[in-house]
Amino acid sequence: IYREKMAITNLTIMEEFILLGFSEYPNIQGFLFVVFLFIYISILLGNGLIIIITSVESALQTPMYYFLGNFSFVEICYTSNILPRMLVNIWRQKRNISLLSCAAQLCFFLILGVTESFLLAVMAYDRYVAICKPLYYPIIMNQRICVQMVFGSWVIGIPVLIGLTYQVFSGPFCGSNKLNHIFCDLPPLLKLACGDTSGDEVFLYVHCFLFGLTPFLMILMSYIRILSTILKLPSTTGRSKAFSTCSSHVMVVCLFYGSGLIAYFQSMTSSSGSIEKIFSVFYTIVTPMINPMIYSLRNKEFIAAMKKLFSKWGR
Repeated sequence: IYREKMAITNLTIMEEFILLGFSEYPNIQGFLFVVFLFIYISILLGNGLIIIITSVESALQTPMYYFLGNFSFVEICYTSNILPRMLVNIWRQKRNISLLSCAAQLCFFLILGVTESFLLAVMAYDRYVAICKPLYYPIIMNQRICVQMVFGSWVIGIPVLIGLTYQVFSGPFCGSNKLNHIFCDLPPLLKLACGDTSGDEVFLYVHCFLFGLTPFLMILMSYIRILSTILKLPSTTGRSKAFSTCSSHVMVVCLFYGSGLIAYFQSMTSSSGSIEKIFSVFYTIVTPMINPMIYSLRNKEFIAAMKKLFSKWGR
């Protein structure tokens, strides 16, 4: 009966998609491969170095660096879900991806993106406690609480995001199987879905509100209180030191949310696939490469620990 209905409505059962990526630029495929390979290696090295240093250096065995190490691990997983397949597609010029692989990529992308959002909120809360309640910091941010916060950031969205992925792929796709994107993302998939996709779009907006806006509001509330406390400090030196401990995190938050919002806004309003893909590259690939530089180059404690570790390796 199902196949008869599909035939009547002239639908085709999709078995795979074609990820077009940047195939519209055939003359620069070799250049793109080199660029994306360099970016991926930079992400692995930069974030891997943060994980190693925050794990082995006793001076960095604090909640702030514990969260930073976990954040770097998520960044590696986040880009490893996208970049290796992109590199293989460019190298082999074979861009097909099965429905199951596409669903898995989308699901992991959503879960890791939500985990990253809530880790950024946890890191903001850590700074709030350190600046606004310094005497209670060791009690509030004890090891058990820190582990629970990281674990909660990982699992909080999994059931809903698996359900969202199932809802997107449970419906039929019709027409072309060409996905004009660099990976399996929600907006381009919904464009290929048949029939009324308003339910999926509403679910998408609810997901964005719950797992995007909620951690952002938590970050905003933390920094409003931090700013209020800093402005009450009597000395300029104290205010400068307090601001410096937050500046790197604020820059990463702005990059993450700013580029993500622009990319999704472009995907929903723009008909130009090229612009959409460029913004997607920025928030999924370029930002994870920049983040380690922000945290390492603007942090004196981290630079000192890095020099100490390199001196040990050089002996």
